[in-house]
Amino acid sequence: MAKKKSITRISNKKRGRPKVKFSIWGLLLIFVLSFATFFVLYMLAANFNENFFDEEFGNIVVEEQNDDPSVPDNGEKTEDGDPTGKAGGLSVTNPIAQSEAKDASYFESCCIITDSTLIDMAKYTGLKDVVACDQLSAVSCNTTVIESSYGSKTAYETIQIKKPKNVYIMLGSDIGKSSVDDMIASYTELVKNLRGYLKESDIYIMQLPPVRNDDTAVSNSAINEFNTKLLTIANTNNVYCIDTNTALKGVDGMISEQYRNAETGVLTEAAYKTLADYILCHTV
Repeated sequence: MAKKKSITRISNKKRGRPKVKFSIWGLLLIFVLSFATFFVLYMLAANFNENFFDEEFGNIVVEEQNDDPSVPDNGEKTEDGDPTGKAGGLSVTNPIAQSEAKDASYFESCCIITDSTLIDMAKYTGLKDVVACDQLSAVSCNTTVIESSYGSKTAYETIQIKKPKNVYIMLGSDIGKSSVDDMIASYTELVKNLRGYLKESDIYIMQLPPVRNDDTAVSNSAINEFNTKLLTIANTNNVYCIDTNTALKGVDGMISEQYRNAETGVLTEAAYKTLADYILCHTV
């Protein structure tokens, strides 16, 4: 009996392909749409909840460094755009109010630039470091050469060598003789130079003392006008101003008789001591 043959046929048809074809572009599209959806939902939540970012990230305080010496650390300014009170940010109002009295040793860190107005400061007070001469004045404060142990130098050049911690300035012996505008311009230049060089020092402008009616060269109204301009110089250049005018003023608004030599018109020893005490009680 013949054996049956088993025949296996091989189909020429290809195997079936997956119904969904992988595509990188499709995956990218899904990602973009998902991101856009979540972003929209995120922004909606932020708009409807005022505290959203605080809740998400907490409160973050950014402190900026103040590199502008005309702006104090708290960012406040006076009406003219300047600090109301130290370089890099004065914190007090000019003229300086009365403070707790410093010890007399405070004068060891002080230097004063003055003309004939306070030329005897070292003679009568503990403030011994005096840069002065009879020829010095407000209008010539940047050009007058002063002879000292440092050689022949201007007031500013001398201060550059000394580098005092505290600088006091009283200039104005030429009031009534020089143009006030020229005096203020020179005074401002000196203060700007000092402020720029002595960045860590305290600089004080001292207002001129009053006069009496028998002083025909200058009136108290002229003194007051000049002192007002000195206050402006202080406020606009980040330095201090002290009202040494009031310190020597009598009840009649003029300089007290005890502070002025009737014959020469110069300040007396009592005036110098009063000014020294006033300085010690008006510091920052």
